[in-house]
Amino acid sequence: MWTGRKIVIGAAAVTVLPLMAAPARAAEPADATVVPIQITGDPAKRFNLVVMGDGYTPADMPKFRADLSKHLNDLWTIEPFKSYRSYINVYAVEIPSGESGVSCDPALSSPRRTTPLRMAFWSGCREDGIQRLLVMDSAAAKTYADLVPGATQQNRQILALANSDTYGGAGGTYATASGGNAMSALIAPHELGHSLGGLDDEYDYYQRGVPGGTYTGPEPASIHHTLLTEHEMKTQKKKWWRWLGERSESGGTIGRYEGGLYFSKGVWRPSRHSMMKTLGYYYDQVARERVTQRISAKVNLVQAHTPTDTPVGNDRVLWVETMHPAGHRLSVTWTVDGKTKGKGPNLDLSRLHLKKGTHTVKVTVTDPTSFVRDPSIRSSAALTQTRTWTVDTSLKTPPATVPVDFSSSTPTDKPVGANSVVYVETTHPVRFAPKVRWELDGRRVHGGDRDISLARLHLSNGTHTLVARVGSNSRVWTIDAERPTVAFALSKAAQSRLRPGHTPEYVFDGPFTMRLTGTDDRPGVVVSEFRVDGDGWFNYFGWPTDSAAPWLFTADGTVIDSLTYGKLGKGRHTIEYRATDPSGNTSKPQRFTVTLH
Repeated sequence: MWTGRKIVIGAAAVTVLPLMAAPARAAEPADATVVPIQITGDPAKRFNLVVMGDGYTPADMPKFRADLSKHLNDLWTIEPFKSYRSYINVYAVEIPSGESGVSCDPALSSPRRTTPLRMAFWSGCREDGIQRLLVMDSAAAKTYADLVPGATQQNRQILALANSDTYGGAGGTYATASGGNAMSALIAPHELGHSLGGLDDEYDYYQRGVPGGTYTGPEPASIHHTLLTEHEMKTQKKKWWRWLGERSESGGTIGRYEGGLYFSKGVWRPSRHSMMKTLGYYYDQVARERVTQRISAKVNLVQAHTPTDTPVGNDRVLWVETMHPAGHRLSVTWTVDGKTKGKGPNLDLSRLHLKKGTHTVKVTVTDPTSFVRDPSIRSSAALTQTRTWTVDTSLKTPPATVPVDFSSSTPTDKPVGANSVVYVETTHPVRFAPKVRWELDGRRVHGGDRDISLARLHLSNGTHTLVARVGSNSRVWTIDAERPTVAFALSKAAQSRLRPGHTPEYVFDGPFTMRLTGTDDRPGVVVSEFRVDGDGWFNYFGWPTDSAAPWLFTADGTVIDSLTYGKLGKGRHTIEYRATDPSGNTSKPQRFTVTLH
C-alpha cells in the first residue's frame, strides 16, 4: 500500500499519513548491531538494502534472522532483483526491543507497545485507520540506518520488518512489512515497488470489500495506469505501447485491464494481475522496467577508470571497471576520434599506431538488458555512461611498478548458481592489461577479459570448482549446479491415472488441496512456485492464513479478507510447478492435470 499522498475514494478525499506512528522520539542506537548479510562491494558504490526489525526482543532475534532469510530468498527469485542482485549490499540492523510484538496487532484494542521503531497497524493505531497499513517512526528508522557505514539516503533503501504474523505493510520513502505472515515475504517486494520504484497500487479498491468507484480525473501521471485505448497508446507512443501484445511476465498478455489506483472503473492497467495488484505474481514488464532503472540509478555503471583530468600518452593502457549484473554482461565499447577501436575493459593505445598529435578516446558502457525498451531510460546515466580522454602522442608515461593482482570479484564465500556471470577486477599496470585465466574443474575454459558466463558452459548437475588466475594469484568459487527438487502432494482424488512417461492425471469431485515441498542439497530457503493453465508463475507460500497449510482449490475460490484465493473453474486444468534454490538455480517445470467436477 502506497502512503504519503492524497487518494480519492468516491467523493471523499482521504490523506494517508507518512510512515509515522507517533511523534518521533530520540532513537537509541547504542544497543543495535549492524550485520552484513550480502556484500558485493564498497557500500559507497553499491545500492544498500538496510533491513531492520521492530518488536523483536533479544530472545526473538533468531526469529528476525529467519524472517529476513525468507524475505531475501523470495526477493532474489523476482526480476529485476534476481539479475541485479550483484548491485546490492544487504545489511541487517538488529535492534533489541523491550517488548515482543508491535502496536495494535491485530486489533485497535490490542496493546500499544513501546518498541524502538514504534511500528503499528491500523495506520498507527488510528480509529479511522486501515488495519493492514503498518507504519513506523521514520526518524528513528533513519537513525538506525545511519549506523551502516557508507550507506547514504541516496544509495540505500530501508525495509522494516515487524515481529508479527498479521498481514500488513506500507510503502513510502521507506518500506514496511510484517515479518512472519504467510505472505509477508511477498509484501516486501510489493512495498519496494512503491518505495524504490515509485509504482502505484493497481488495486481496484482502497478499503477491502468496498468497490472503488469510477475514476473521473485526467490522464494519470502513473506509468502503469492510463485512460488511453491500446490504439491511442500505439499511435501516440505513450505509456506501455512498446510492450502491448506481449505475454506478461505476471501472466496473460500485456494490454489494457480496467481498474487501478483504488478505482474499479474508468482507469486501466497493463496486466491482469501483476505484483502491484496481486501478491504472489511477478512484476509485469512495465513495472520491471521502472524498478530496473531505479536499482541501476543507485550505482555508477563505471566504478573506476584511468584518470581523465589530464592528457595521456599513447604508450599506455586505458581501463575502466564496471558493474557486473548477475545474469548478463555490460557492453563496453572504445572509440578513437569517433571510430570504434575495441571492446572490453581495456584499450592498449600502443597497438593503435596513432598519428602524431592529439586524439579523443571515448569509452561507452551500456547495459543491454532486455528489461528496458524505452530509449530515454537506456540512454540515461542509470544504464549508459561514458568517459573521455585526450591522448597526446608527444607525452611519455612515466614508469610505475604495479603488482599484478585481483582488486575485487564476485564474492567467494557463497556458492554461485549455474547460470551466473562471475567477474574479477585486477590491478592496472600502466603498459599492459593483466591476463585472466579461467579454469573449471582443473581444465582451462574460455572466458571474457574480466568475467565468465557460466550459462554458456552448460554445466552438468552437481558441484563444480571455478578458478580465476592472474599472475601468481587466484580466486576460487564453488558452483552449485544442482537444481532443487520439488514434490507435490494432493488430497485424495476420486480417480487418478498414473502412467510412466506420461503426465499424471487426477479427477476431483469437489475441493482439493495441493502441497509443494522444495528441497535442495544445500542449506537455505527453497522457493516453490506453480501456475495454472499457462498463467503467471505464482509463489507457493502455503495458505494465506497458515504457511504450513496446503493450497486449497475450489470451483468458486475461498474468500479471505474480501480477496479470493484458489479459484479453479470446473473442467480440466494443467498445473505446473518448480522451485528455486538460494544459489538461483531453478528446477525444470513439471506438471500434472486435474479435472474438477
